[in-house]
Amino acid sequence: MNQALENDEIEIDLKELFYALKKKIVVIIGAFIAGVVLMAGYTIFLVTPMYSASSMIYVLSRTAESNALSDVQLGTQLTNDYKIFIKTRLVIEQVIENTGVNMSYEQLANAVTVSNPTDSRILTITVTNPDPATAQLLANEIASVTADTSDVTGAERPSIVEEAVLPEAPVSPSLTRNCALGGIAGLAIACVVIIVLYLLNDTIKSEEDIERHLHLTTLGVIPMKNGRGSKKKQHTTKKRGGKVA
Repeated sequence: MNQALENDEIEIDLKELFYALKKKIVVIIGAFIAGVVLMAGYTIFLVTPMYSASSMIYVLSRTAESNALSDVQLGTQLTNDYKIFIKTRLVIEQVIENTGVNMSYEQLANAVTVSNPTDSRILTITVTNPDPATAQLLANEIASVTADTSDVTGAERPSIVEEAVLPEAPVSPSLTRNCALGGIAGLAIACVVIIVLYLLNDTIKSEEDIERHLHLTTLGVIPMKNGRGSKKKQHTTKKRGGKVA
């Protein structure tokens, strides 16, 4: 019985909470729009666009004494080795020297991504940079330097499958994604503020509030006027075991 009463009270509270949010729907919509506008302005005016360019190399492993099986195994191992080798100081610092870019080893290494499609010996070298021409230059130079330093690995020189092209559009930031996140953040903040204010508001507004919060029974409601002519309600309540006027 007590459990049922508690469930009913929770249901009433959730219903009132829904109506509290519904009353502030204009504020919620406004917060959503404000979040979208603020994030759009931040993305357009404060975030630097980044461009990516990619080159591709093919890792060779054929030798005069190799057979098909050993060639496949060696090629797979070499491909994994080159994924690490491409971002070593030997390659990166040589690329910086050849291109003359004003970057440190750490900056360029962090801007380089090496990927390898499954079951292939092709490595894709992607460079991300605020300048599209620089991204293209670095991607091509890394592929070239990697191929030229193949004597370090003792394997056959990798072939350049595809050179990087000049990127036309930035890969980041995403205006659509950022605006969506901004709108959701504004919406969430508005709802949280409204809910908190609702929960902190313990004023008595109706006969139901008296019974719920004060555990008093309302015996009657008397309309009364104040100085402005508006109507208020005077409640006569009865407390358990006594009377309260």
